[in-house]
Amino acid sequence: MSEIQETLLQSLEAFQTTQLVKNKYENILEHLDSGVILFDSEGVLTFINVQMARLLEISRKSLTGLTLLQILRHPQLSRYKKKKILRIYRETIFHRKRYHELSDETGRQWLLTVTYGDQMDGDFLFSVKDVSDFKQIEQTAYRNDKLAMLGKISASIAHEIRNPLTAIRGFIQLLRPHLTKLGKDEYARIILTEIDRANDIIYEFLNSSKPSAPQTTVIPVSSLLKEVVLLTESEALMNGCEVVLLDESTPLHISVDVKQIKQVILNIIKNAMDAIADQGHEHTGRIEIRTRKDHKNVNICISDNGKGMDHITLSHLFDPFFTTKETGTGLGLSVSYRIIKNHRGYISVDSKVGKGTEFVISLPIVEMS
Repeated sequence: MSEIQETLLQSLEAFQTTQLVKNKYENILEHLDSGVILFDSEGVLTFINVQMARLLEISRKSLTGLTLLQILRHPQLSRYKKKKILRIYRETIFHRKRYHELSDETGRQWLLTVTYGDQMDGDFLFSVKDVSDFKQIEQTAYRNDKLAMLGKISASIAHEIRNPLTAIRGFIQLLRPHLTKLGKDEYARIILTEIDRANDIIYEFLNSSKPSAPQTTVIPVSSLLKEVVLLTESEALMNGCEVVLLDESTPLHISVDVKQIKQVILNIIKNAMDAIADQGHEHTGRIEIRTRKDHKNVNICISDNGKGMDHITLSHLFDPFFTTKETGTGLGLSVSYRIIKNHRGYISVDSKVGKGTEFVISLPIVEMS
């Protein structure tokens, strides 16, 4: 074999090896769980993987070779996604931003990373990853920190207010005989009653911001829910809605602090009534309470056909002091979250604007022998 032929053969083998490596890496990129898209220096799309095409809801074949302007004019690209792409383009080109946090129509969180510069030879590489779970963990940690801080602040405030109230109460009791002689005993009684009421408010606030350790009792889920329905039926009727209990036929038992769990369920039902009332008097409200067994847990599902919530409201729903009501304190659901957590359970919520809301309280089942 001549030297030229040998050189050609070596070149061919090197090309085939390079091609195999290229195909291998392209195959890996194509099947990543992150979306990947590459534009060349002329702004033409040269590569898009399966996940990115799925996110855009357009076939890869119809996108390859298009410019950004042509992609924006694509008939299958939704208006919502066009706005997002334009925003990313402006922030990347004009503000040189490399990281973008996005949320889609369903409320899921995405992190988009842009890679460009000398190492890319003028190309622009965009990668998108679903970071919803990481955001959820981050929010849970943040929420727990806020609840812990709230508990400390509440204890401190309660202590500082109670001390002067105790002193005032003591002096009023000392003055009471003199007020009685003057025929003003009613004044002393009112002052003492109001001081006791202030102490009760402080006690309730302290309990709500930092629920006490649960005093558990084993009870059937059905009996707890029947009692809750009885407590809410009359108020529901006055608000133009009905509360319906659809109970699991198999008896399920849980070990809970009855008072605390009742507080959680009543709070959710009250919120559901408010959401239904916001729909207007002509709207027929319905609140359904269902139970179902889920492995070693029982799920208590409370759904309504009220106005629903957007994903921004949902993301802050369990934060202390967050409220959408004019007269709300923003403590109800944050306390509910803490109570369920103290019972080794969890609480989740799903909602759509105009469709309604569903809360799911999950608690460990107690197996009865």
